[in-house]
Amino acid sequence: MRGLPGWLFVLFVVLLAAGTDEFVIAGVLPEVGRDLGVPVAAAGQLVTAFAVVYALGAPLLSLITDRLPRRAVMVAGLVVFTLANALAALAPGYAVLLTARVLSAVGAAVVTSAAFAVAAEGAPEGRQGRYLSVVVAGITVALFTGVPLGAWLAGAYGWRSTFWLITAVGAVAAVAVRATAPDLPGGAAAPLRERLAPLRSLPVVRLLGVTFVGATGGLMFYSYLAPYVADVADRTAQEARPLVVGALFLVGVTGVAGALLGGRAVDVWGPHRTLRRSVGGHVLAMAAAAGVGLAGPGGGGVWVLAGLVLVVGAWSVVAWAFNPPAQGVLMGIAPQAATTAMALNISAMYLGTGVGSALGGLILKIGGGEAAWVPAVATVLLAGSYGLARRVAADAPAPAPGPGPGSAPGPAPTSASCEAAHDAA
Repeated sequence: MRGLPGWLFVLFVVLLAAGTDEFVIAGVLPEVGRDLGVPVAAAGQLVTAFAVVYALGAPLLSLITDRLPRRAVMVAGLVVFTLANALAALAPGYAVLLTARVLSAVGAAVVTSAAFAVAAEGAPEGRQGRYLSVVVAGITVALFTGVPLGAWLAGAYGWRSTFWLITAVGAVAAVAVRATAPDLPGGAAAPLRERLAPLRSLPVVRLLGVTFVGATGGLMFYSYLAPYVADVADRTAQEARPLVVGALFLVGVTGVAGALLGGRAVDVWGPHRTLRRSVGGHVLAMAAAAGVGLAGPGGGGVWVLAGLVLVVGAWSVVAWAFNPPAQGVLMGIAPQAATTAMALNISAMYLGTGVGSALGGLILKIGGGEAAWVPAVATVLLAGSYGLARRVAADAPAPAPGPGPGSAPGPAPTSASCEAAHDAA
């Protein structure tokens, strides 16, 4: 990280705030539902609203704002983001909170698109991958710091305190961006067809499908982790609060470890094989989580808690090991439009999160509130993601003849992809 400019770390904090805002609801669903008088499944749609608006808004708003000065766009987006989170903290009811979530997603989408553009355009020649990966890493680190901290604050001071925290971070980030970010001009005009060129590539579309289906299953489980932990531990939502905070912290720690392992695995196995193995491991881990949940509550004994730690930790490792090989594959199959492809991939992830949250709420409603059915359905979805990952690997060009039988199969990741993978971790 030495030698990187200070403004790049400001962009990291911006993505950290956006990632926290997206996922923090996962740790406070029961409290929000109880306070606003709505079921947990309805509270879960607050995740859906943010994720879907972000996923659809990021590419569209990027097109609208692309010709405007980058720094001004980021500051304006952060102002909207900050005010929306203040509104969420003050929301008197569910409708106002839902509106605030939509507005905060609009602000986050504007900021994220502009942050990617600034990182790519402000980087020295040959270091775009490193700069972009530092920005993207903010979303991963949000799981490790922002989300557990938000859940702890909710337990100590109420769920509204989590939105006040994000409001404060957004306000500080706006000032920091205004003071430090390079004042880059907007981009040159380009037709929509050219901007969306990656979507005309079948391998890119298939990889976006892997991300979308995988996020639908994997992040559906994350969105309803709080009721899952409470059900397995056989405790009320209030009694399970320390366990939920611990589970979220565990997800953050093991998620970072998974991203690191994913980056190193790309160097050893190549991005395509690593992609298949990370998604395959995701299927197995989710199946284990479903098995633990469907086995029924065990009274909160030590063995039940140990099982929770194992399945949640294993799931988080393989889930976040996905990002480095996905970046490596994208940079290999769309080298002329890698930035656009990466932005579309993040949109696919958020769209999958939104669909997963909506589907998870429906599963809870049909299953009488039994959260164990969420990972059971997620396992089926992830199996579909694995099938798509195998098709992505089949799309890869045949490897060049190697020096011997020990040569790694598939095309080796580019130095940019390896650099991006390691830094994103």
